[in-house]
Amino acid sequence: MRSKLTGYDVGALLYCPANAHGSIVGAIVEQRFPTPYSLAFCLEDTVREDAVADAERMRRGTLSRIASAAEGGSFFLPPIFVRVRSPEQLAEEYAPFSSILRGFILPKFFLENCGAYLAAIRSIGRTEEYFYMPVFESAAMIPPQTRREALTEVRAQLDTVSGSILNIRVGGNDLSHAFGLRRPANRTIYDLRPVADILIDIVAAFGTQYVVSGPVWEYYSGEGWEEGLRREMELDLLNGFTGKTVIHPNQIPVVNEMLRVSQQDYADARAILNWDTGSG
Repeated sequence: MRSKLTGYDVGALLYCPANAHGSIVGAIVEQRFPTPYSLAFCLEDTVREDAVADAERMRRGTLSRIASAAEGGSFFLPPIFVRVRSPEQLAEEYAPFSSILRGFILPKFFLENCGAYLAAIRSIGRTEEYFYMPVFESAAMIPPQTRREALTEVRAQLDTVSGSILNIRVGGNDLSHAFGLRRPANRTIYDLRPVADILIDIVAAFGTQYVVSGPVWEYYSGEGWEEGLRREMELDLLNGFTGKTVIHPNQIPVVNEMLRVSQQDYADARAILNWDTGSG
């Protein structure tokens, strides 16, 4: 039986191109990555258009090998997701991997495609139980005069399948590129105000019901990258983001450290909920 999964369990979500070398299976089985983490096989922006068919074939082989290893192995098996390229890719045959595959990531999710994605989710839900993580990164969100109304409309549509939505993700890099902006390692996404305004509007629209995860940090080596990641995650958490997309295993321990609940926050939560009868 598969373990129960919540939006908070995703934590550090490690992206891996779906056409990556098969060594990813060995890395999982031999536990070469820091734990815990989640894993996403990407068929979208890490894969060229002319390489999609090969990536899909390699993804099937990789999932098959992981599923076989998991049957008799004793190792940390991360929650595994596939980042599809389009709603049509959700119609592919994933049943052979249902023992290890927890769901799908839906890129560029917004008004122009949410209807097709939601129709696919409802169709799949009749035969398989998966979770979905829409990514809000479309340049269509940029115009401020229409953004909040559009987010409200998308929220209303997403609420119709809310039980299948694991968390909401945001694409800081895609939005930064749309503005021609890039943060250095000593600055955070919140210093890019045009991008930050969009991210905050996403939290305002979805954060009361859904877990909203923070944008990817693009540095994993070089001077100051760890301090920069910690600084950005402090602001993530302060602004309502929980979790982080990561692009290298080096980032996983930093993300896990930042997501760890402090003893003081734990004590405060117990007191607020009146679990601590001695708190008065």
